[in-house]
Order: sequence, then C-alpha cells, then structure tokens
Amino acid sequence: MKNALLIVSLVFVLCACSKPIPREKADYIGYWRGGNMELTIHPDGSFSYEREEGNTSTSINAPLQEFEGDDFVVGLGFFNTRFEVSQAPHQVNGQWQMVVDGVLLTKKM
Repeated sequence: MKNALLIVSLVFVLCACSKPIPREKADYIGYWRGGNMELTIHPDGSFSYEREEGNTSTSINAPLQEFEGDDFVVGLGFFNTRFEVSQAPHQVNGQWQMVVDGVLLTKKM
C-alpha cells in the first residue's frame, strides 16, 4: 500500500512540473485579455486563466501540458482542459490578437 501511495504521489509531482514553451509557440507567451476572459502564459509553461459568465466564474492555475496544433492543453495529469484556438496569435495594426474558445483576446504589455 505504501508503494502504491508513493507511486501516485510521484506521478502527481512529475505531472505538476511545467515545461518551457517551445520556441515555435513563443507568440503565445504573455498576458491576454478580452471580453470576460483573461489568461497568462509564462515562458516556463505555467498558466493562469479567469473567465466570468453571468454569476459563474472559472479560474485555473496549472502547467500548460502540450500544444495540439494551435490549441493547448492545461492541467495536471488526467485533470486537464483543452483550449481551442481558432485564430493563433497574430498582429493586427501593431497589436497581438488570438481567438481562444470563441473569445477575441488582445495581448497586453
């Protein structure tokens, strides 16, 4: 029983470690805000997210696990959330924008 608990604990510790954002995805790094959503992607792979809809608010503070195309998956182990990116980071009139889960976000400096 002790060994099983140790293995489960080790798995959670290893899953909690964030990986640096790959060079080809560096445009995702930064503080993004739009509508009722804000998210921050740090170079070390840590991630924070807040969204309010009506009387409901959602927040996530977890490592970014991986990119799947333009989308990204955030969480710990099997407890994760996929963020759908319909427009990857790009510049419009000198401002960085992307669309995540249907919300237009602008990178704030």
